[in-house]
Amino acid sequence: MTHDVTERPPVHALLTDGTTMCIRPVVPSDHDQLEGLYEEMSPENLRLRFFAASHRSARLAADRACAPARIGYRALLAETQGRVIGLAEYDTGDEKDAAEVSIAVADGLHHQGVGTLLVEHLVSAARAEGITTFTADALSENHEVLKLFADLGLRTERRFEGPEVRCTITLDQSDTYLTAVEERGRAADVASLKPLLRPKTVAVVGAGRKPGSVGRAILHQLHAGGYTGRLLAVNPAAHSIFGVPSYSSVSALPKTPDLAVLAVPAAAIPATAEECGRAGVRALLVVTAGLDADQAHALLAACRSFGMRLVGPNCLGISNTDPELSLDATFAAGHPRPGTAGVAVQSGGVGIALLDGMSRLGIGVSSFASLGDKYDVSGNDMLQWWESDGTTDLALLHLESFGSPRAFSRTARRVTRRMPVLTVDAGRTDAGRRAAASHTAAAATRTMTRGALFTQAGITATRSIGELLETAALLHSQPLPAGSRVAIVTNAGGAGVLAADACAEAGLSLPDPTPELIDDLLAVLPDGAAVGNPVDATAAVTEEQLTDCVNRIMRYGGVDAVLVALVPTAVAAATGDDLVRALTRASGRRAKPIAAVRLEQGLPVELLPAADDSTIPSYAEPQAAARALAHAAHRAAWLARPARAIPYLDGVETERARTVVETYLAAHPDGGWLDPRTCADLLACYGLPQIPWAWAETEDDAVLAADRLRGSDGRVVMKAHWPGLVHKSAQHAVHLDLRGDAQIRAAFRDLETRFAGLMTGVVLQPLADRGTELFAGVVQDQVFGPLVLFGLGGTATEVLADHAARLAPLTDHDVHDLITSPRCAPLLFGAHGNGPVDLEELEQLLLRLSRMAADLPQLAETDFNPVLATRGGVTVLDARIRLVPCRPQDPYLRRLR
Repeated sequence: MTHDVTERPPVHALLTDGTTMCIRPVVPSDHDQLEGLYEEMSPENLRLRFFAASHRSARLAADRACAPARIGYRALLAETQGRVIGLAEYDTGDEKDAAEVSIAVADGLHHQGVGTLLVEHLVSAARAEGITTFTADALSENHEVLKLFADLGLRTERRFEGPEVRCTITLDQSDTYLTAVEERGRAADVASLKPLLRPKTVAVVGAGRKPGSVGRAILHQLHAGGYTGRLLAVNPAAHSIFGVPSYSSVSALPKTPDLAVLAVPAAAIPATAEECGRAGVRALLVVTAGLDADQAHALLAACRSFGMRLVGPNCLGISNTDPELSLDATFAAGHPRPGTAGVAVQSGGVGIALLDGMSRLGIGVSSFASLGDKYDVSGNDMLQWWESDGTTDLALLHLESFGSPRAFSRTARRVTRRMPVLTVDAGRTDAGRRAAASHTAAAATRTMTRGALFTQAGITATRSIGELLETAALLHSQPLPAGSRVAIVTNAGGAGVLAADACAEAGLSLPDPTPELIDDLLAVLPDGAAVGNPVDATAAVTEEQLTDCVNRIMRYGGVDAVLVALVPTAVAAATGDDLVRALTRASGRRAKPIAAVRLEQGLPVELLPAADDSTIPSYAEPQAAARALAHAAHRAAWLARPARAIPYLDGVETERARTVVETYLAAHPDGGWLDPRTCADLLACYGLPQIPWAWAETEDDAVLAADRLRGSDGRVVMKAHWPGLVHKSAQHAVHLDLRGDAQIRAAFRDLETRFAGLMTGVVLQPLADRGTELFAGVVQDQVFGPLVLFGLGGTATEVLADHAARLAPLTDHDVHDLITSPRCAPLLFGAHGNGPVDLEELEQLLLRLSRMAADLPQLAETDFNPVLATRGGVTVLDARIRLVPCRPQDPYLRRLR
């Protein structure tokens, strides 16, 4: 363990009240401020910290923290605007995996989360150093520090020794701890967003006097939209704009704004942001585009230094439609309709399209944020805001990038339990990744990675803005279906066929009606009606008959949703309007969703007024209706699942695995593909099943090894090896079905001749039994973390591309989804009469592979191909692992971007 200030650069995080705090390692120049931190403490707080009040305590504590780096000691300080407000330290002393921890917080700043944040960061640093336990001594009357330890979410034991308490804190990263960190982070995040999304005073900096400027447009939107707070403008050449008082500078404003909208040229942004920070502004909305790297850095530095939250730059703006606020700080053409849908986008153009589409549908917006270049406020922030605002019940996202996908996933998993979260899966292609070296890396497309994130988090991912609006219309207006069974009712056979095809293609099922339902429907439908699925009510159906038919199907327990496909006809029995009225009369507030398809409809999707003041979605294309119903069914299935859990695994030797990795990287500083022996050692650390094997570097060694390995039929396999060899079959570096010493010698000589100067040896294995060849692997994504892939294996794995993927660590649900998602899944469950493979062992293999990937960030790629699955077990026949130097990152550590 070392104390290296370069290891952990300064980071910023939010305190309980939403203000920003910088956390960084202590450096020698901090000595005077640290000494001042203690000298300014009250005698009582000094006594609680040092167990006695002494004039020497402050200097000695500062000396200790600023001493030269030493093994086993680390100190982190907290500061705001250059002032040191807290210190946390740990020291292992003579211990290896335990450390003594201490905390100090400036007087007047208790109960704001300073100490808790420092300890969270200290815990993360300690874990990375292999420390598993913190100990701390405190006076029993020091209720604040005892409560801090108790509320961390870590397992804490107390032992009272007279007036003192000995606390022992286990540093395991359990779900309990992550949930506690999440909750603290959510509360702080929401508090920090209040000046941004509920400002009492807004100033528009750069509001021009002439039409055409963005600042003037935003000021007009705020003024015309009825913003209820105090509105100010900054323009040195004007005294008033739209009747809004204007001032020469931010510092000249009569009241410090909570939110400043910056619409000045890019070159002026850094200085303007600095001026806002010095004036006490709490949040910035920067609509200006075109900042260069230096300007961008200066803008973010000003926001972090003065604790301002930032939306943008290069964005459309923000709005909050709460009637008590009516904030519309955008330059969109119109004002968003008040409602309950939260919208966040990166692209301003997409934001305009979504707002227009929502307005056409009559779906109101609770709050809107165009995040632009997303220097600070992100989709994760907005999800937490909507979760807490008491208004939002539907979230729509368009995100082109993710700052911390694993933290986003945990937030989204929590929020999607309360409301639907919809997104457009933007940027689905990444052809460059196909050129990667291993099967795993070649299969791990960005689409697959993002899809895994969305699926595991319960996010409804659509492929276009149109599909997003189509799905939002159904989820906004209809209950969720209990399953995927759909009944189709139509007045035209052709429309019913189109709807049936669309439902089948979307993965929905069309169950046949029971004889009882058939008789029930025939009793109310006109002569000539065909009662199957679809139900063809014929063009002669009347308004009353259609209403009765739909109502009876809605009451039927054998379907989960009803899709009504209507075509206007010239038959006098009922006009097109009559049939629509019948549909809306039949809908009401039901326990099942109902949707319409009207092929003549002008707009892609509309919401039709229905009974009980509800609405039903109507689509111009049956495919749109089917997609929306399928998304609703998937959401219902996700919600119906019990809570996910990461199963316990026995026989895992994480520390030994880390030693294997560190030893390899010490000898290979640039990383590389592991040799067979090191690879086998790593697999053994996680109990991953391997076929018996032997290593040989000479022809005679190969013969001896084959004699030891031959099974009952005496056949073996020989594989050449050299550093960097990945695709053995493609290189023709494998000999199968070798019998007898002569064939072993001949095979070795062939490989030795063809790969002279490359081959360092051969691996011999007994010829495996027949079974299903599978593929399992991991690729470490720099942004998303480890991705586990699974599917059909063998030499054609990339050609067939039959893979599923989930982000590690895998839960029990994730493993089930991995096994059942590929097209080859029926083979695993006994299709064609072969009997099922050992599914429990297959689950274990994937869980252990996931654990290895989660434990070892240096693991860049893992490729198990083939994995042989039989009724009797699961065995890795060929394994390749690539390691790279990598510093562990804590994806759940509270910090701003």
